[in-house]
Amino acid sequence: MAKHVSETPATQMLKANKVVFTEHPYEYLEHGGAQHSAEVLGFDPFMVVKTLIMQDQDAKPLVVLMHGNRKVSTKNLARQIVAKSVEPCAPDVANRHSGYLVGGTSPFGTRKTMPVYIEETILGLPRILINGGRRGYLVGLDPQVCLQLLFAKKVQCALAE
Repeated sequence: MAKHVSETPATQMLKANKVVFTEHPYEYLEHGGAQHSAEVLGFDPFMVVKTLIMQDQDAKPLVVLMHGNRKVSTKNLARQIVAKSVEPCAPDVANRHSGYLVGGTSPFGTRKTMPVYIEETILGLPRILINGGRRGYLVGLDPQVCLQLLFAKKVQCALAE
């Protein structure tokens, strides 16, 4: 077994559940986001999934998994999850909920258990790259893992960038 690039709560959770994943470290760029990581790793940004920590009108946190080159329609998302409104959390609040730093947020192994919503079209991909729990580190896996381990609910809320 190859030496793991990084041991994070996310990789610990994946390993504990016997999930097969590949590791993709890259040079982290502040505010580079999924577009940057896709570019340096040579992947289509549509396959790179960003993990967004958002909150509803009552400041209850939730996780949204979205294609790297798409934005979340918070209006469509709110309607589908029956919330009055949804907005991104402030970075320090997101860090507190997830236990990760913004830019290194993984949906796996978060500090708080939060509902996870996944853009439905992600599940049609054969593989995705998603943050492995630190900046500059993605893991490649089958998107179905998000349904199995995170009990993610499918939503349709993608907007073109």
